[in-house]
Amino acid sequence: MSAQSMSNRIDVTFQALAEKNEAAFVAYVCAGDPNMEQSLQIIRSIADAGADVIELGVAFSDPLADGVVNQLAAERALAAGATISALFELIRAFRQTHDTALVLFTYLNPVYTYGFEAFHKDAYAAGADGILLLDLPPDESAQHTEFAQSEDLKRITLIAPTSPPERIKALAESSQGFIYALSRTGVTGAQAAPSATIDQTVAAIKAHTETPVCVGFGINTPEQAALVASVSDGVVVGSAIVNQIAQNAENPDLAQSIGDFVKPLIDATKLAAK
Repeated sequence: MSAQSMSNRIDVTFQALAEKNEAAFVAYVCAGDPNMEQSLQIIRSIADAGADVIELGVAFSDPLADGVVNQLAAERALAAGATISALFELIRAFRQTHDTALVLFTYLNPVYTYGFEAFHKDAYAAGADGILLLDLPPDESAQHTEFAQSEDLKRITLIAPTSPPERIKALAESSQGFIYALSRTGVTGAQAAPSATIDQTVAAIKAHTETPVCVGFGINTPEQAALVASVSDGVVVGSAIVNQIAQNAENPDLAQSIGDFVKPLIDATKLAAK
């Protein structure tokens, strides 16, 4: 499983799910939280529980779009020695045992510091399948040749519910892999429930693209996951998982406890009527 498949794992995953009329479960964790060794075991456990895509947060000292839960996760990872090189080693180790699609969730600063083109090349070689650059708008990257270099990583698009119709159209039409649609505004965090207008948000996006639309922000119960799955192509759960890692960091069976936590969320996603 160590070699990158000819087809991108993200595309293969969503095609298979569409054939079964199932929504995807996308799980977010910060790479290196609470340390690289345990982080590897955690993402393996999440994959074994049935996650379709895993988003790996790249630890960064100034994660402006993240709430306190994910900020603290980044701090723990950095304190434990998380680096870009260690991240790529984590991915290579994961690829020895699992073929689950991986998306890197990051800000531009650590990518640019490493070298924009080199980061994408090395990430793809390690086994990553996509990248979500939170603070690099697609239209900005189109104006700068160096930012257009992405190797074979799918460039995941983020769309907020406050985006005007013309912006949604432009973002949707240029999307790859899947679209991460925010269920509400604000920073990441499990403190608020998803918006009641998710179906309208998804419909507005899907009017302009066939790219799968996954919804995240505020999803932390099986009931919420089922609701979102019933009106979208996928459910993204992040802060709720990261919070479990923080609360159980001293548990010798940390990875298994995280797998046990996400399993009901995954089952609810898969059983949701679409």
